[in-house]
Amino acid sequence: MTIDPDVPALQVCGISKTYRLWATPGSRLWVPMLHRLSGLARALPWLSAWLLRNAQRRVHYHQALQTVSFSLGRGEALGIIGHNGSGKSTLLQIVAGVLEPTAGSVRVNGRVAALLELGSGFNPELTGRENVRVNAAILGLSPAQVRERMGSIVEFADIGEFIDEPVKTYSSGMALRLAFAVQVHTDPDILIVDEALAVGDAAFQAKAMAKISEILETGTTLLFVSHDPAMVRAFCRRAILMDHGQMVMEGSPEDVIIEYTRRIHDANLKRLGYQQQSRLKRLDDGFGFDDVRVTAASVNGVEHATVGYGEPLHFTLTLRLRPDIANPLLIFDLMDERSTQLCGRRIRLPKVESVRDIALSVKMEATLQRGIYRVRMRVLDSAHVHEHTVLARQEGAPSFEVLDDSQERFTGLFPVPMDVVVEK
Repeated sequence: MTIDPDVPALQVCGISKTYRLWATPGSRLWVPMLHRLSGLARALPWLSAWLLRNAQRRVHYHQALQTVSFSLGRGEALGIIGHNGSGKSTLLQIVAGVLEPTAGSVRVNGRVAALLELGSGFNPELTGRENVRVNAAILGLSPAQVRERMGSIVEFADIGEFIDEPVKTYSSGMALRLAFAVQVHTDPDILIVDEALAVGDAAFQAKAMAKISEILETGTTLLFVSHDPAMVRAFCRRAILMDHGQMVMEGSPEDVIIEYTRRIHDANLKRLGYQQQSRLKRLDDGFGFDDVRVTAASVNGVEHATVGYGEPLHFTLTLRLRPDIANPLLIFDLMDERSTQLCGRRIRLPKVESVRDIALSVKMEATLQRGIYRVRMRVLDSAHVHEHTVLARQEGAPSFEVLDDSQERFTGLFPVPMDVVVEK
């Protein structure tokens, strides 16, 4: 297939998907019959209307997707975020060609590999090796290409001698690993991933993530669904937020993740009654209430500090609290450039009698590897460590950069005290 580099890899134009749900199995027969009788009874309007009402009571419609549109350039990575039932998987299935849209169109420019329901296309009576040949051929590989890549696929799946056993003898994890191995060795132009990186054990997940990164470096376009914000940040530069079948936001992964998190907490706080005095708001660096949040934060007196290894870091924070918070708590976390939490501290705050500001100071040393680090601050109502309600979440500033390369001192991001003895 000849690929035009100037044409977008994927164009989704006004996609909608409506499902017809029948009240009973017999409704599939009754509804068409009642509609037909309604047409024949036009001379008696009251009878025709009665027949139509009875037909409508026997069928319901579910709008899974509603006018979703976006374009994805060659080599771009787009993350799709949303709660369960928001339409993410339906959208991917339509893009992959598994489902037909009710309205709208999808234009795909290149070979697609879809990691949706891994292993669903395997024949249980065939061996793993035979299923690899069949699936690779379906995905567009020639017999010569299959022979050339068979060794790499078998090695990547790492299921040992089971490769020549019938798939019906496999565990679910083994079948998923083999299916994943086939898909990522087809040189796709567009890779569609729906929570497929959760396959296998921790070691295989790490290998799967490394393989996805390797594929992206070759210029493959990625459409990625995951409930793990860290994975969306790691792989994607754009993201969209789905809610009840609609695309409600498009932007950077960080902005979309913050809005997704805010919506989750907003619904929870409404249910618990925390929004009676004021409403949860979207802030520049997260979300919070006017009277419950961090109102000011700095490190060494500035928003972004530059320090050397081991130099002091002095964080100063101003928090605003209100009296209905029974057990106020601040969680102060240190994050790296990939938003991975490195360490943190639970800090108990005093209960207030009225809305007021509280000053807080945190001091530490920059005993960290070279890089950029930032702070995440969460204000909670927390009676104990296993029971809490998030009232505000802000991250990004303050931040700091450690300039010194400390690889001779330690490996990793920060040192851990160790007693090392080398026998002579």
